[in-house]
Amino acid sequence: MRGGAGVRAAGLAGALVLAALVVSGCGLKSGSPMVDDVTPGKLGQGEPLKGASLTVTSKNFSENIILGQMIGLVFKAAGAEVLDRTNLPGSISAREAIVKGDADAMYEYTGTGWITYLGNSAPIPDPRRQWEAVRDADRRNGVVWLPQAAMDNTYALAVSRKNNEKYHLRTLSDAAALSRKDPSAVTVCVENEFASRDDGLLGMRKAYGMRLPAASIKKMDAGIIYTQVSQSHACLLGEVYTTDGRIRAMDLTVLEDDRHFFPHYNAAPVVHAATYEKYPALAKLLDPVTAKLSTAVARELNAQVDVDGRDPHDVAKEWLLKEGFIKAG
Repeated sequence: MRGGAGVRAAGLAGALVLAALVVSGCGLKSGSPMVDDVTPGKLGQGEPLKGASLTVTSKNFSENIILGQMIGLVFKAAGAEVLDRTNLPGSISAREAIVKGDADAMYEYTGTGWITYLGNSAPIPDPRRQWEAVRDADRRNGVVWLPQAAMDNTYALAVSRKNNEKYHLRTLSDAAALSRKDPSAVTVCVENEFASRDDGLLGMRKAYGMRLPAASIKKMDAGIIYTQVSQSHACLLGEVYTTDGRIRAMDLTVLEDDRHFFPHYNAAPVVHAATYEKYPALAKLLDPVTAKLSTAVARELNAQVDVDGRDPHDVAKEWLLKEGFIKAG
């Protein structure tokens, strides 16, 4: 699933080096205190979290680490003592930390919540309705979903600008039409799992009537796909994630999913319910940050980590300072 449940590649450049995860009967024991000297900017005036001790978490890929760091820094500026437990392996570890109260807040993805955690097989096409459905259903698990961001980290197919000079593809319908007209022209590079998923290539081919002979489908690791699409003729199209910073860095064009086939994976803060009841100010602190997070913003921030090799914490802090949400102490 998107959002890190078994699909994300490991080894992200600049990932935080944290203490090893130790699980005991009392819950997670790892973490590092967030020691940044930050003060309120647009957010945190009056330090509404003064005296609070809060734990933030994330999954172990750049984007989610960046988002987790943002939460921690905002909480810190609002007066809280913050324990940093970002960069947990996979989706389930971070999810369980929130459910059990071992962590207080993180950014999650609506598609992951709806499909992976809540067990639904069919996504809801309207992103707002999907968020509402996840919000309502997950409350019984002790998880509060705050409003979602416009950033949508879902599947897509992309083409290099150079290769697209010949075909002028804009949408997945355009690619499907080309595959029917000239099947040999459309080669697609994808991950193994994506190739066989109903919400991946298998279902997309059916939804768009895309003609892809077996020889036209090349399976490889996610990181290699970007390079192959941008630098060779082995792949006309490649599976990408819509918020990936390499899209811009490698001058790729994402084809519009004009039939709205792929699930939405909008990012939204999730909070342990007991924490939210104790500190309802969390919503006012995080809503303005979420409202600024678009797919374009996410690509830029992710590129700073995955392309430029910067630390996710530094990227998150710099962005919050630039937006005026927090100030340096």
